[in-house]
Amino acid sequence: MPKTIKKVGVLTSGGDSPGMNAAIRSVVRTCAYHNIECIGIYRGYQGMIEGDFKEMGPRSVNNIVNKGGTILKSARSLEFKTSEGRKKAHEHLTKAGIDALVVIGGDGTFTGGLLFNTEFNFPVMGIPGTIDNDIFGTSHTLGYDTALNTVVDVIDKIRDTASSHNRLFFVEVMGRDAGHIALNAGIGAGAEEILIPEEDLGLDRLLESLQKSKASGKSSSIVVIAEGDKIGKNVFELKDYVEANLPEYDVRVSVLGHMQRGGSPSCFDRVLASRLGVKAVESLLEGKSNYMVGLQNDKVTLTPLEQAIKGKTEIDRELLRVSDIMST
Repeated sequence: MPKTIKKVGVLTSGGDSPGMNAAIRSVVRTCAYHNIECIGIYRGYQGMIEGDFKEMGPRSVNNIVNKGGTILKSARSLEFKTSEGRKKAHEHLTKAGIDALVVIGGDGTFTGGLLFNTEFNFPVMGIPGTIDNDIFGTSHTLGYDTALNTVVDVIDKIRDTASSHNRLFFVEVMGRDAGHIALNAGIGAGAEEILIPEEDLGLDRLLESLQKSKASGKSSSIVVIAEGDKIGKNVFELKDYVEANLPEYDVRVSVLGHMQRGGSPSCFDRVLASRLGVKAVESLLEGKSNYMVGLQNDKVTLTPLEQAIKGKTEIDRELLRVSDIMST
C-alpha cells in the first residue's frame, strides 16, 4: 500500500525559468483543494539541507502567476551531491512531517530527486522547468515559450538597426546542448541562417550562404546562433572569420544572455504550469513516484524520471527543412 500523503514539499532548482511561479502556485492550490498541507522549500536542495521551509496556503501564492523567476529562489548545492548532505535533508523533511516532494527544474534537479528517492524511498514528482526545452518526455518545458517570444521580440528590434545600416548581425541565444530556441525563434524572426549544435553547418557553407544572400540583393542579414553551436569556438571568433573572408560585410554581435530567462511568462507557460502542478500533486496522492509530468500531443503525461534524465530530445527535422526554404 502506498503511504498516505498529508504534507507535500515543493522546491525550484537549477536555472530559473518563466512559469516556475505559476507551477508553485498550482502545486500549493492543488494541495489546498485536496485538504493537504504544502511546504515551500527555499533555495532548492540547499534549503532542504538547511531546513529553510515555510508553510504555504492559497493566499500565499496570490499575484505570482504573472511573475518571472521563482519566489522560492534557486541555488546549486554541492553538499546535496554527498550522502551526508542528503541525509541532513531527509532528517529535516522528516522533522517537518513532509511526506513527498515536487521538484521543479531540469535534468540536474531530477537526478537529485531520483537519487534521494532511491536512498530514502521518498516520493518524488518532477515538473520540467528550463527555457532550453531539452528534457525528454515533454514537448514543452516551462519557460520555453516565453523565451521564444522574448528572443523574437529582440531580433525584430535588431533587424531595424541591421536594415538601417546594411549590417550583418550574429545573435547568440541560449542552448548549450540543444538548438530548439535558435531554430524556432530563427524561423519566427525570419533569420537568414540558423546555427545549432545538432547540425554542423560548416564555415564554408555559412560563407556560401552569406554570399548568396548578398548576391540576391539582401542588404542586411540576421544569423541566429545557439551558444552550443560547434561551427566556431565562440560567436566573436566567428565574426572575425566572416569579416576576414567577406570584407564587404559589416558584422555586429548581440549575445542575448540571461534576458531570455526573465520576464512575465506567456499565457501558454502559465496554463502549462497550472496543468503540470495539478497532475504532479494528484499523481503523488495516487501513490505514484519517480515520474516527471510533461506535455505530449497536448495531453499531460507521466515519464519515469530516469527516462527524462537519460532520454535525448530530437530536433524537428521538418523545421530544419522549413528553415532552409525560408532562407532562400
